[in-house]
Amino acid sequence: MTGQISGKEPGSTVKQKNDERISAESSARGKANHLIHEKSPYLLQHAHNPVDWYPWGEEAFEKALREDKPIFLSIGYSTCHWCHVMAHESFEDQVTADFLNANFVSIKVDREERPGVDQVYMAATRAMTGSGGWPLSLFLFPDKRPFYAGTYFPPQATRGRPGFMDILQAVKTAWLTDRTSIAMSAEQVTTQLRNMDRGGGKSIEKTWLDKGFSQIEESYEPSYGGFAQAPKFPRPVVMDFLLRYYKMSGIKAARDMALFTLDRMAEGGIHDHIGGGFHRYSVDTQWRVPHFEKMLYDQAQLVSVYLSAYQLTGAAEYRRVAGRTLEYVLRDMRDSHGAFYSAEDADSVNPYNAQEHGEGAFYLWTEDEINSLLSEQQASVFKAYYGVERDGNALHDPQQEFSGRNILYQNMELSELAGKTALSEPELERLLGEARGILLAARGGRVPPHRDDKIITAWNGLMISALARASMVLGDEEYLRAAEKAAGFILDTLLVEGELLRRYRDGEARYEGGLDDYSFLVQGLLDLYGAGHNPHYLHHAIRLTEKMIENFRDDDGGFYDSPESAGLLVRMKESYDGAEPSGNSVAALNLLRLAAITGRSDWADLATVSVESFGKTLSVYPPAMPLMLAAMILQMEKPQQIVLAGERGSADTKELLAEIHSRYLPNTLVLLADGGENQRVLQEMLPFIETAEPLGGRATAYVCEDYSCKMPVNSRKELAALLDGRSSR
Repeated sequence: MTGQISGKEPGSTVKQKNDERISAESSARGKANHLIHEKSPYLLQHAHNPVDWYPWGEEAFEKALREDKPIFLSIGYSTCHWCHVMAHESFEDQVTADFLNANFVSIKVDREERPGVDQVYMAATRAMTGSGGWPLSLFLFPDKRPFYAGTYFPPQATRGRPGFMDILQAVKTAWLTDRTSIAMSAEQVTTQLRNMDRGGGKSIEKTWLDKGFSQIEESYEPSYGGFAQAPKFPRPVVMDFLLRYYKMSGIKAARDMALFTLDRMAEGGIHDHIGGGFHRYSVDTQWRVPHFEKMLYDQAQLVSVYLSAYQLTGAAEYRRVAGRTLEYVLRDMRDSHGAFYSAEDADSVNPYNAQEHGEGAFYLWTEDEINSLLSEQQASVFKAYYGVERDGNALHDPQQEFSGRNILYQNMELSELAGKTALSEPELERLLGEARGILLAARGGRVPPHRDDKIITAWNGLMISALARASMVLGDEEYLRAAEKAAGFILDTLLVEGELLRRYRDGEARYEGGLDDYSFLVQGLLDLYGAGHNPHYLHHAIRLTEKMIENFRDDDGGFYDSPESAGLLVRMKESYDGAEPSGNSVAALNLLRLAAITGRSDWADLATVSVESFGKTLSVYPPAMPLMLAAMILQMEKPQQIVLAGERGSADTKELLAEIHSRYLPNTLVLLADGGENQRVLQEMLPFIETAEPLGGRATAYVCEDYSCKMPVNSRKELAALLDGRSSR
């Protein structure tokens, strides 16, 4: 299914320059292959490889069957460092390409465009090798069954890794002389994949929540936060669960682990202190040395969890981190239509040597450049605060990529710096703010990292959610307008005849949406509805949920990640909330929220069955699915509603909403009885809304539990006292 937008889009100059750069880099390497007409920046990076690449599709499978050749499948994405390395070492090499072209049919897949393909073959790779990663490198029969797999292969054998040409030779020999054995291997792996999701159902037990917390606590690294030694990934879903679990249980260790981790991340080099936002992960324990890639889904989820931390504590630093991250996204990752790009690369041109291209070069600073850009006082304060050293400050630099350059991180508390400089904290904040602005302007003159400008429906859903929450928590309507504009573009462009599409780029909407596209977008629309109380977004959330159930429901419980029409080797269900949440976890949360809004108990029942379908995972190792645990919390607690009777946008309504949104109330639903269209829509589903009226001509709050309401209040002070009584923690 494909949607097309005709004509030249507004602001297409940026896209055109990006395409021209990709095309120039690619065409310098030779004649175009079958990827030349694709839109994916990753596929276009390989469109002039001497390898005769095909996109995923019937043409390639039919060619392999007709010529009796195995398929070489390579899966990656445009901002993947080791994908670039393997491309340069092997796919741009004529000898390697000639061997591939003579003996294989080669298929290149952008995992971000086709996550269902990636999911199947990542699972196959893990089943065969015990690990996975990108680039994924597999060999398949023409019927899509895999028989050999790995990740990055160097051109020649090194450090225990077989060389790529050695593997190609061995696979060719096995294909010609021992096909029975590799067919048996393919069948075993395929059977394993088909059986992966069977027999996982169990009745829900509250002990899963406590076990999940205990196992997360066991993995906690207390010196610098996080839940591993190194590398350290943010994994916001874990912090989200810990804050919800604290709210439910009152166990302060859950709150403290989450907040300490957020504190250390914000101080570390994983946080871009100049431009805002977060890099992909840290290679060291201290969050000091990042892998410099930036992903949209990380920014969205981290904004949301920092907002939760701000609601819970009132600490201004959490507000600042969330705000700066949104500044980065709105400045550097927003399309002219208002939707959001996918990612920025880790590698970039070295600003001190234009002939070099390396990890994080765009973000690094020499002491000399800082001294030249800032006043003496600014430089002195800035260098002390951000840990700048003459010879560079990287804790971990095995490739010597950061020699003489600095990764900025918070080296000390502002109070400590004040004691050393005799300057007040407000004076220091002013100096540091001025310095950051100067360095941001200077950095703007550097060659930026490659940006993958695909617009992915699922990831935009996460960012719409983050912006909508920010508009509520921070009281900034600019965030609401940004969320509405992004949602408008997705609904106008990627919703075609009632079905969601996955990706938009360069005027083309394409590929059937997966479960995550539906569930993440519905989450965004529900948060957008909560922020602006526009029933238009609620209507879309309901319709998309109905379509999600139709397209993805598994009769045994839960939802498949891909539609049946995708034609994959197997349909799978992700049982891990990782860098991106599982579509099933988000779907369960959405169903429970919608059940509370619409009164549809069948959707609450469907959420229960969905949680139970992952019972095997949740009973053995619940930290695999922290958001499914969050759905359990929402399901187990009595429904809580705050019905606000008042005119939308009026000062008194805003005042009561501000009191509600200043608090961390993750299981509370806020409904606006505005006397207009929104109230009419809600009354059709929840008749008790009709009784909510403003008292004494002022906006009035009705605080309810399980549809039973306390005495109404219509001042912020009274509402605060009522909410304090409901939540003493």
